[in-house]
Amino acid sequence: MALRMWASSTANALRISSASFKSPLSPAFSLSRCFSTVLDGFKYASSHEWVKHEGPVATIGITHHAQDHLGEVVFVELPEAGGSVKQGGSFGAVESVKATSDINSPISGEIVEVNTKLSESPGLINSSPYEGGWMIKVKPSSPSELESLMGPKEYIKFCEEEDAAH
Repeated sequence: MALRMWASSTANALRISSASFKSPLSPAFSLSRCFSTVLDGFKYASSHEWVKHEGPVATIGITHHAQDHLGEVVFVELPEAGGSVKQGGSFGAVESVKATSDINSPISGEIVEVNTKLSESPGLINSSPYEGGWMIKVKPSSPSELESLMGPKEYIKFCEEEDAAH
């Protein structure tokens, strides 16, 4: 696990991409900064969750920036499929070696799938926050809520300003 974390951190610092490993969530391109990777085609909440809306389902997780600040994730608490989430409301928690943080939903809707792999491998959030580390899939009840979220450029600026303030 430590070796995988080191490799992931080193790859991010060197701006090496895993573009050769395609998945359904792989973006056309990503905008990279030393502190974070932000993907095109995703929307971002100020609480550092991302959402990728495709067809009738939206996938939700925490951003690279968030996992980087949390450190090594050791436990994830997620809801059951069939429940619902409300925009801005907590739906679970991430425990790391540094802290425990609530996870807030960027949109409202019905939970249609939960990433059960995270219960056995919570480190997927660190090594693959936008792909293997996704948390829940939601059928949005108000797709217009996506318009209130930040795009990639706005989220990069938000993170830069937030980091400068600390």
